[in-house]
Amino acid sequence: MQKYRYHLYKNLKLAMPKILEEAKKAADEIGIPQELRGKFGLTGAISGCHGLLTKEVDEAISAVARKVIPNKVFADEIRDIVKDYYGDDYDALLVSTCEAALWLSFDVLVAPPLTGRGDKYRSRYIIPYERHIHHHGGYGRPVPPYYKDVFADRGCTAGELGFYGKRLENVDVVIVPMAGARYTVHGIKYHPAVLLSGVNAIETAKRIEQAAERYIDTLAGFSSLGYDTVGYGYGEKAEDGAPLLQKKIGELAEKYNVPYIVDNAWGLPFIGTDPRKIGAWVMTYSMDKAAGAPTCGLIIGREDVMVSLRRAMGTHGDRYGTWSSYGKAAYVTFDPGKEALAGAIAALKVLKERADKIKASVDKLYQITVEEFDKLDKRIRPIFKISKSYNSAAVEINYDDCWEKGVPFPIFTIEDMYAGTNILQVGTDAMGIIQTIAYDGNIFISLGLGTTDENGDIIEETTRLAVRGLVKLIEIVAKYAELI
Repeated sequence: MQKYRYHLYKNLKLAMPKILEEAKKAADEIGIPQELRGKFGLTGAISGCHGLLTKEVDEAISAVARKVIPNKVFADEIRDIVKDYYGDDYDALLVSTCEAALWLSFDVLVAPPLTGRGDKYRSRYIIPYERHIHHHGGYGRPVPPYYKDVFADRGCTAGELGFYGKRLENVDVVIVPMAGARYTVHGIKYHPAVLLSGVNAIETAKRIEQAAERYIDTLAGFSSLGYDTVGYGYGEKAEDGAPLLQKKIGELAEKYNVPYIVDNAWGLPFIGTDPRKIGAWVMTYSMDKAAGAPTCGLIIGREDVMVSLRRAMGTHGDRYGTWSSYGKAAYVTFDPGKEALAGAIAALKVLKERADKIKASVDKLYQITVEEFDKLDKRIRPIFKISKSYNSAAVEINYDDCWEKGVPFPIFTIEDMYAGTNILQVGTDAMGIIQTIAYDGNIFISLGLGTTDENGDIIEETTRLAVRGLVKLIEIVAKYAELI
């Protein structure tokens, strides 16, 4: 056993060539066909390798490709589908990506105005210190300054220093540590890991309210993820099943009359977290992730709030008075195009009409995952907690408290992911299995990348091979960590 944490990661770095070589051999041992390698994966919901469209979505896009149809016709159909489910007090808007949806939401609802007399003022929005904050937490300068380098290494690339380049003018983001979370330093690219399985929702909400009172003179909004799992800090649920912490943040937004912007990128409209239950003013989705649409982002929100967003996109109506248009306004670069609009409509119809089928696929994926993880070496099997998320149509494998349990299995950080030193990701690549999100002691797996057929039905044999490969890789890493 290693004397200090960093000793473990130092030795793993030195052993990486051997680990990857063993991973390649393991792919042969578990029977992954050569023709399948590099063509299937643990999720179809990451930006690096999109999942395959179903036949239904593909046909919907092809059907309109050579027809003359104004885009506002598609845009209004999306509005109707969303209103049919969430009610007439809600509205919807499709944009090019989920990141575009976030940028639009923060710039319109949180950033100070750029016009008018007088000095420009600053505004601040508040987020919990959770995972993926480089997305919804990346639109302001971090407060307190202690967090100013939280994105530094992976963000310092070309284009106005990577992540830093999307910070809005005169906007700050107040980062609040979550009660019960641990921000312990781990990884080959040594960095604080965001370990959230122990988050206390009520106490975290109190901390967020304290921050709101402290910065009340510049408070302009709240933001969080819309996920619903333990590994993301949202394991505690209210009586209606909604994540309790999100519900509490929504109540704070109501109390202070500022927007609550929820980033539910890896989430499903209609099936997943309900914006009405948590008090979200707007909720954003990456429709090409769990929802099965072509690349595009969707915003669902309160109708009164959506007016400003629709105006910013140029879709709210013509100047001579109409209920919708498809013009060009400040955010023309976020235009999704006709094919994305048609594909999103087809995907939304599937989500609304076939929710039971989607949930059944998640149930089957969960069953396969449990069965394959039951084959893990008994010395490490107990550290992995497996649960399912209908919000993300995914299965979560969490082990972020294993060090406290006396089983120091390596925890890789998001810095490892960007540096190529997250062995749980590059190791599956070596096996011919396209990687998934697997850092901060939390692994998300879902269907859609060679694991479903053209109808979206699960291909059990291929899915089982993908999960089996992950299990074998975990055992290889455990061996080099001297746990087995």
